[in-house]
Amino acid sequence: MTDAPAFSERPLPLFASDEAVPVAASTDTRQPSYIRDHRQRLRARFLEGGAAAVPDYEMLELVLFRAIPRRDVKPLARALLDRFGDFASVLSAPPDQLSEISGVGAAVITELRIVEAAAHRLTRARVMQRQVMSSWAALLDYCRATMAHREVEQFRVFYLDRKNILIADEEQARGTVDHVPVYPREIVKRALHLNASALILVHNHPSGDPTPSQADIDMTAQVQRAADALGIALHDHVVIGRSAEVSFRAEGYL
Repeated sequence: MTDAPAFSERPLPLFASDEAVPVAASTDTRQPSYIRDHRQRLRARFLEGGAAAVPDYEMLELVLFRAIPRRDVKPLARALLDRFGDFASVLSAPPDQLSEISGVGAAVITELRIVEAAAHRLTRARVMQRQVMSSWAALLDYCRATMAHREVEQFRVFYLDRKNILIADEEQARGTVDHVPVYPREIVKRALHLNASALILVHNHPSGDPTPSQADIDMTAQVQRAADALGIALHDHVVIGRSAEVSFRAEGYL
């Protein structure tokens, strides 16, 4: 006989309350009172004090409530943090790695993906169609949210108009843990198509160390030469690490 799984999942309608679960005539499926009370207290504390009022594992509990409506999710929240390190890393963890954790199935993965996507859209909305130089901090926040915890390199290009308004944010390529293919001609070709006047390059280092490699420096020089030939400015190249970033402009590489 095999042991029953530690957690069970039941996908719910998007706006259904996990407190209002129908009770079958022969089986009591109501949420245990200690779980119901804990969830009510945690939600109330979050609504009153915001994210600062709850640690990472309780933020994860709040996310997991919908995916696992009638079980104590605290052990699963702690298991996810033990495996991936912090809240942001859990949200951006690949589905195949998430599914290795006992108790994680399709419903949990879906809830995590929804929260991650919402965070990305929120930070992106704060920079699109904005003057980049006056919203530089917001741009970095967006890059951190979308790239800092990726396990493979991702290369993005921000295209700006003559007033330095951000008109397009595009992923140019994805690579491996330590390499991403970049094609300077395609970048400037796309800039011409968008009628962009300037570029900002961004890529992440999955190792966590944002120090530019020689390959990063050489590639940036190639993009700059291609852009200069067409009168397109390369404002910066930012390398995103786990907890810091490096600006080529600030470090004197551009």
